[in-house]
Amino acid sequence: MDLRQMEVVVSVADTGGFTAAARQLHVVQSAVSSTVRALERELGTPLFDRTTHRVALTPAGEAFVPAARATLRAAELAREAVDAVRGQLRGRVTVGTMQGVWAGLHHALAALRAEHPGVVVQLRQAAVADIRQALREGTVDLAVVALDRQQQRGLATRLLSREDMVLLAAPRRVLAGATPNGEVRLADIAQLPLVDFTPGWAIRHAVDRAFRAAGVDRSTTFEVNDIGAAAELVRNDLGVCIMPKSIADRFPDLPQYRFDRHAPNWKIMVVRPPGESPPAVAALLRHIT
Repeated sequence: MDLRQMEVVVSVADTGGFTAAARQLHVVQSAVSSTVRALERELGTPLFDRTTHRVALTPAGEAFVPAARATLRAAELAREAVDAVRGQLRGRVTVGTMQGVWAGLHHALAALRAEHPGVVVQLRQAAVADIRQALREGTVDLAVVALDRQQQRGLATRLLSREDMVLLAAPRRVLAGATPNGEVRLADIAQLPLVDFTPGWAIRHAVDRAFRAAGVDRSTTFEVNDIGAAAELVRNDLGVCIMPKSIADRFPDLPQYRFDRHAPNWKIMVVRPPGESPPAVAALLRHIT
């Protein structure tokens, strides 16, 4: 068994097929198939169930792939450690983030590239639950995300910012109960058509939590997974939307309203697995402030 065989199996598992894995690895499909068959013969058990419509991991494959990922990552870290000793920092850093959470991350990535051009950065945008799982599996090295206290368990965290959320409405909409200084109540907002983000978004989690804390029931009229779509729905006065102020500021034509109590909020933080970070990851962390 060697690293190349592990890489091929992981690629088949990730892409869902031998043809897709061959494209990803830049080899012919027959090479992928023969590599997998050779490893299965060595292990004495199939790693994949093959049908005409799909390729799925067997129980043995389910056990093998996480271990193979860890082995491949360990080999990569070993190479990075040697490069660091030689003063030539190289390697790969996979960064996770969520839509709407940016926190100046592009500045940190640009600074890392200028300082260490041999480090390759990959960016993965996903829901917070998926990113947290990827951190546990080792497929993401660090993430800039919004997590609550329970979601932070088992991870090393550093707070970047805390931000209240605001209500976004169309300019022509008159909000009943709004104060002269632009404050609204969650109870009044619950009576309006709400533009919500899909479950799994940190914004949705914070909004749900705020309504529960206020003891207010509400229903969702529109559910979207795109910030621009939410803004268009608001702009056309089809509904109102709660989002972090830093995101709402991207739409200066839409009025903002603060909440008098129980304002939804989120905490943006950089998170990573516990323990000492690999050199390339540590280099990026120094630029994230």
